Amino acid sequence: MKSLSLKILMVLALIIASVVYILPTAKPSLWPHKKINLGLDLQGGMHLALEVDTDKAVESTVEHITQEMRGLAKTERIGNISIERVQTGKISVRISSQEDADKFEKLLDKEFRELRMLSRDPVNGGLNLMMDIPDKEAEHIKAMAAEQALETIRNRIDQFGVSEPDIRRQGEKRILIQLPGIKDTQRAKDLIGKTALLEFKLLDETADVAAAEKEKKIPPGDELLYEIKEDRETKRVSKTPFLVKKHTLLTGAYLTDARVQIDSQYNEPYVSIKFDTKGARIFERITEENVKKRLAIVLDKKIYSAPVIQEKIGGGEARITGNFTMDEARDLSIVLRAGALPAPVRILEERTVGPSLGLDSIKKGLISMAVGGIMVVVFMVMYYNMAGLIADVALIMNILMIAAGMAAFQATLTLPGMAGIILTIGMAVDSNVLIFERMREETALGKTFHAAVKAGYERATLTILDANITTLIAALVLFQFGTGPVKGFAVTLSLGVISSVFTSLVVTRIIFDYLLINRKLKTVSI
Repeated sequence: MKSLSLKILMVLALIIASVVYILPTAKPSLWPHKKINLGLDLQGGMHLALEVDTDKAVESTVEHITQEMRGLAKTERIGNISIERVQTGKISVRISSQEDADKFEKLLDKEFRELRMLSRDPVNGGLNLMMDIPDKEAEHIKAMAAEQALETIRNRIDQFGVSEPDIRRQGEKRILIQLPGIKDTQRAKDLIGKTALLEFKLLDETADVAAAEKEKKIPPGDELLYEIKEDRETKRVSKTPFLVKKHTLLTGAYLTDARVQIDSQYNEPYVSIKFDTKGARIFERITEENVKKRLAIVLDKKIYSAPVIQEKIGGGEARITGNFTMDEARDLSIVLRAGALPAPVRILEERTVGPSLGLDSIKKGLISMAVGGIMVVVFMVMYYNMAGLIADVALIMNILMIAAGMAAFQATLTLPGMAGIILTIGMAVDSNVLIFERMREETALGKTFHAAVKAGYERATLTILDANITTLIAALVLFQFGTGPVKGFAVTLSLGVISSVFTSLVVTRIIFDYLLINRKLKTVSI
């Protein structure tokens, strides 16, 4: 009797806890706890499949090594040398004197031992070299680029304010993104796909920009970039060309903060940026050495502004202006804080689910659950009488526990997840069917009903556990390796298996024991 009372109290406590977790979903104002999250197919939103151009990450690494090599060659006073990146991933070095060639080879041994030598050809007293990154290192760069792209995109989406996004890698270089409840899909795509490579470069004010644009005669070491502005009233776009030094003086890698501010003079938003200690020193040195020169602020090969450096700027702070709207300035600050993507990404697949379609899915899913549940409840009562009613009570508690589990673990409910709940409804009573049939067999042999109940549960328990454990293993595998809807199905199926085993073996047994021991019933119609 004492053991039975403790079991009843345990079940009652579990019911109360389940109701507490479900209340915010049914009546959000009654309890300050998170609701059951709805997936993309139930509340609408956007699904994206992205591919990271990991080859570009290797090219960027080679370009960085090339620039570093030029700088060190200049520092070591190695003349008569040409260092260029060729064929996207290779570095070509031409040296016209043997003395400089000897100096350069010592530099290679000291600073660039990781490079692979493809060819080494002595030519007219000089030396021609061709180098690249070894295959193993290139694969490592690609893998790190995909991983860093995933983390950067996750940081951007978190700061954008999307609740319960699903972001995961697929294969070597693909990223799957689900953004439930998002309304402005174009803004989200722009935020996710922007590379956000911030660079500070000097303008080449000695060359003819017009000739470079018309005749494509770009001086060595320069590149042609544009400042693009849109008139908010006329919507006309103007493009101003600039010749910019290829050498990057400072990048956004040293940023610690980026915030939206309002210009008090023009009442327009701009982005205020702040560098870390090292970045502040570099920025101070750049401005000190280039007073009266124009410094271009370049983001993804687009010039946002090119102010004249009037004096040395200390403190490590700067501003990016560009005729922004408030949303544009806010999104720019987000991508700068989250960091640049290591390589460009492109959208392979895009699907948008409207909220009305999601509401329709919820309605149909609930109707399916109600119809399926009612049919099971009616069948159990008709076929097993009073025992069937006991199984129906356990079934209702089972559904209650699944919903509470999803709210407690903040799992996301999807349309396949609702299918998992409907499947669990049938599986839950299936266990009771095994028990009840065993009980019928025992009573047919002439045993008392109390002995039949005990034997029915003892003999059916092992079978029920075997069947449900194998189902749970399959559900966990789906959860581990599945994505999106498949994972949603696995969540509800896993919770359903655990709760159905508990309700069929524990809850129904407690009800039978209560009726036979406390209520002194001799038998229960079965």
